[in-house]
Amino acid sequence: MAAPMLRWGFPRKRWALTWVDGDSRHRRGTPTGLTSKWMRRQSSVTQQPLHTAQKPSEGEHKWKAVVGLEIHAQISSNSKLFSGSQVRFAAPPNSLVSFFDASLPGTLPVLNRRCVEAAVMTGLALNCYINKKSLFDRKHYFYADLPAGYQITQQRLPIAANGSLTFGVCVKKWSSMTTKTVRIKQIQLEQDSGKSLHDDLRSQTLVDLNRAGVGLLEVVLEPDLSCGEEAAMAIRELQLILQALGTSQANMSEGQLRVDANISVHHPGEPLGIRTEVKNLNSIRFLAKAIDYEIQRQISELENGGKIVNETRSFDYKLGCTVPMRDKEGKQDYRFMPEPNLPPLVLYDTSSLPAGVDSQQVINIDQIRDTLPELPSVTRERLVQQYGMLPEHSFMLLNEVGLLEFFQNVIKETRAEPKKVTSWVLNIFLGYLKHQNLAVSESPVTPSTLAELLDLLHSKTISSAAAKQVFEQLWKGEGKTAAQIVSEQRLELMQDQEALERLCQSTMEGHPQVVMDLKKGNTRAINKLIGLVRKASLNRADPTVIKEILEKKLSL
Repeated sequence: MAAPMLRWGFPRKRWALTWVDGDSRHRRGTPTGLTSKWMRRQSSVTQQPLHTAQKPSEGEHKWKAVVGLEIHAQISSNSKLFSGSQVRFAAPPNSLVSFFDASLPGTLPVLNRRCVEAAVMTGLALNCYINKKSLFDRKHYFYADLPAGYQITQQRLPIAANGSLTFGVCVKKWSSMTTKTVRIKQIQLEQDSGKSLHDDLRSQTLVDLNRAGVGLLEVVLEPDLSCGEEAAMAIRELQLILQALGTSQANMSEGQLRVDANISVHHPGEPLGIRTEVKNLNSIRFLAKAIDYEIQRQISELENGGKIVNETRSFDYKLGCTVPMRDKEGKQDYRFMPEPNLPPLVLYDTSSLPAGVDSQQVINIDQIRDTLPELPSVTRERLVQQYGMLPEHSFMLLNEVGLLEFFQNVIKETRAEPKKVTSWVLNIFLGYLKHQNLAVSESPVTPSTLAELLDLLHSKTISSAAAKQVFEQLWKGEGKTAAQIVSEQRLELMQDQEALERLCQSTMEGHPQVVMDLKKGNTRAINKLIGLVRKASLNRADPTVIKEILEKKLSL
């Protein structure tokens, strides 16, 4: 049986199939630019009572927390999932809205090939089974920024299912790492809603439909997590995978990755407790805080004789607590039904591809599998093997945006050992960034500048202490090179062996009590002598050389 032609659009025959380039700006029948005026609706704004943070209860050890996550990742595509409208962050309100996005009568969905390929690629990277046949459904609910009154999603038969995500969990502030695996229930394609902007001052809500119809990947994790830290590390790993694949930029500050957390507590061996849902968490840090707070809130409520209500909550980052949004006591009926304007989505692999069919007109799962890039887990293994670094160091390099690239550029330009480069990048360089809350791209110290400094340290031109002084000057961004700073401030190590011996001798004579303590068996006293010699040399003496001279003179 010949494969169907692949053109989606306004076909004369209802189920005629075709692909339209997912990154094309316009598509037949879906003109853009609806209107730039803001649509308004009046709403009464009520304040919900806030709960203050509570201390962990004494009976906390009796409880076990269960956490499941639902992640919505915006697909990296120039156009929306079912229309030709552009996708652009911070565009003027309602400037990127097609007739279909606004649900004008007579408009039909046009499936974006790029979004389907992104879903398949993500499913493969997360060890999912890719369904060669998947279905689209309508999920009905009313909200002002959902003009159709329903969302097109994949509830019954999603594009991918039964996967897994393995991530690292740090122990004692990155002193070591352990791995954990969370099961992935499914990955489905769906369209985003618009955005409601609430004006409390005027008691009204403004609706921007630029985001309406943007393609999303919903990744549903099984409830295999137990705390905020595990959830945060799992989301960070997923974020890295999506960015490595290029299927989503996953920038949480721009709403490209949003997380809903389902949380419950129960006594071990007993049935699971009633869960609450914390919606729209858009920061990894806030995700961890919200989950840990909600766990403690539920434990405290139950131990004080209260009852957990099945409700939706939000996280107030200013107060550091979750607050009620709406209850779920009456289960909402979304009235799922098959999407009548979209046929089943059919994918192929090499074995099932009909003869004579143009491979550009279908999606081949095997071809996508062959194009998968190096995933973060593989990158970490390569870093450990190539540079001999600890696994936790490889996690730190990947977890900070741009830090791995910075590290690799330093490695290319310096003669210093990789372990020394790793130490400087993770301890000194990253420490300065964190202290001033800067991104790697905002650093005043470039990889070339740090490489030059490490070369001076490697050649023993300067000491470690002097190198830190130089780095501090480089961080000020005055335009001087490391060599110029060393020369101007006379930070070179003393190379004159006789001068060093005289300095050690005078230091010993000036501190007879320290020498006496050393001869009495206090081996730590030599460290004090080394410090005194270095101070006398204005930190220009090599501690290793000083120790050798002192041990020789004391015959230790």
